[in-house]
Amino acid sequence: MQIYKAPITDMRFAFETFGYDAVMKLKRFADYDLDTVEALLGEAGKFCTNEMLPLNRVGDQVGLKWDPESGEVVLPDGFKKLYADYVASGLVGIAQPVAYGGGGAPHAVSVGLSELATATNKSFSMCPGLNHGLIEALHHHGTDQQKKDWLPKLVSGEWTGTMCLTEPQCGTDLGLITTRAEPRDDGGYSLTGTKIWITFGEHDLTDNIVHLVLARLPDAPEGIKGISAFLVPKFLLDGTRNGIKCGGLEHKMGIHASPTCVMNMEDATGYLVGTPHKGMRSMFVMMNAARLHVGIEGIALGEIAYQTAVAFCHDRRQGRSLNPERNEGGAKADNILVHPDVRRQLLNCKSTNEGLRGLSAWIANLIDRSHYAEDPDERQEADDLVALLTPIIKAYGTERGFRNINDALQVTGGAGYTTDWSIEQYLRDSRIALIYEGTNHVQALDLVGRKLPRAGGRLYKVFSKHVHRFCKAHEEAGTHAEFVGPTRKAIDTLNEVTMALAMKGMSDGEAAAAAASNYLTLFGLTTLAYIWAAEAVAASEKDGKFYRTKLKTARFFFEHVLPETDSLVRMVDASKDSMMAFDEDEF
Repeated sequence: MQIYKAPITDMRFAFETFGYDAVMKLKRFADYDLDTVEALLGEAGKFCTNEMLPLNRVGDQVGLKWDPESGEVVLPDGFKKLYADYVASGLVGIAQPVAYGGGGAPHAVSVGLSELATATNKSFSMCPGLNHGLIEALHHHGTDQQKKDWLPKLVSGEWTGTMCLTEPQCGTDLGLITTRAEPRDDGGYSLTGTKIWITFGEHDLTDNIVHLVLARLPDAPEGIKGISAFLVPKFLLDGTRNGIKCGGLEHKMGIHASPTCVMNMEDATGYLVGTPHKGMRSMFVMMNAARLHVGIEGIALGEIAYQTAVAFCHDRRQGRSLNPERNEGGAKADNILVHPDVRRQLLNCKSTNEGLRGLSAWIANLIDRSHYAEDPDERQEADDLVALLTPIIKAYGTERGFRNINDALQVTGGAGYTTDWSIEQYLRDSRIALIYEGTNHVQALDLVGRKLPRAGGRLYKVFSKHVHRFCKAHEEAGTHAEFVGPTRKAIDTLNEVTMALAMKGMSDGEAAAAAASNYLTLFGLTTLAYIWAAEAVAASEKDGKFYRTKLKTARFFFEHVLPETDSLVRMVDASKDSMMAFDEDEF
């Protein structure tokens, strides 16, 4: 059973709470007031629910076909038409630059659409989703001619794109790549090498696929400083078939309708993007764009799993309430929503998922302000927050999302373990998100090793001051103490732990690395405390059941979820010794 209602009301509330008014004031978004954003997402929600969701299980069960002779990959029946309908709907380029045929919508639309599409068909959503990062990379680092040649058809969805990083001998450590790029007399390059785990590296949805490939020039320095980026299309602009071919498909735990390809290049024509040996600049643009949307995968699949579990609970009767006042007269058993532990698990999902949606909305609004605000100080502050919060939404969003789907499956019992309710698919499909775009521990190392020290700790100071200003304003007004008090305590604790971790890292990098993942989770929970406090304040000023439910959910978060920070503080403070004392042969 596949159940989904697009959470448009909650999306609008989150955008409104976390600064969309500032985005609306930017000239380039004058046509996108909040009513327009809500209407766009409402229509997108209908398309995703009515067209994408019915094919979700089909894709999971039917899977892909690969022809070893031609290298061609065919998606399950219905996917090609779905993609054509998706392109015709205008959703592919709605948030892309107007200069290349896009709709110029703010990130609020992009983030909302990403959640809706992922929730209803993650395998499918990854194809158009990858275009965003490639468009960003070309927009920032491509030549004018490259933008003219490639961006319009990528923006429209007529062509799709990939990023080709990983090789058989290297994943995160990209300094080990061996793909070669030899200069040609015509100004192009000849690329030879093998890339693995390339999402939608080959498919039958579009006529052309444009790959952003990392490779080494003959004079490249060793390591990460010797990497260049190249555009390598399946077909050249003159229609010639290029020397890049799918050499096989991975057989995966989930996302069975998303081709994960081995891509072989033999004398493939490529075009340099950006500066020689500086390819990581353009690739990081693509990866950072992807990291936000990977974090949203946790929200999206957590949401549909939660909704499915709630629907199951409304129908399922088992046992009697421990509170006689909740017993349903005449029934042999009560609806399982009377049981506290069922509620605990459902509310764990609801409170953290809605909190993460608020965080994604805040980041979306900050991205637009970081690019287009007139005040340079506002741009800098927004950019600092985006950089700091990106590893949080990617890592904590996917970790918590997976945990929430697991709780939803547990609530449904044996039924959830079967294909009948689809939650088991959501669990399998979501697991890869914890690995994508740098594993979650890599995100933690990025947070601790790069983001915290950057500019003398400026990024963290901006975040801490923002949360403190919020707390101080409401403390002075004497309002909302039940939400603001715990948030103040949480940010004060995070400040202390951050300072101690910074001191530890200065003398012992291994000790900081040992604490990094727990620290990121602590940071994530503290951020959600701020998100929930802000949403509770906003909800208390409005009338209606939606807002009353918001306040109840906030109370649950502060009483039952935020206390997880107490154990995390102890784990961050713990010595590395008990972890590093083992010899390698003791594992």
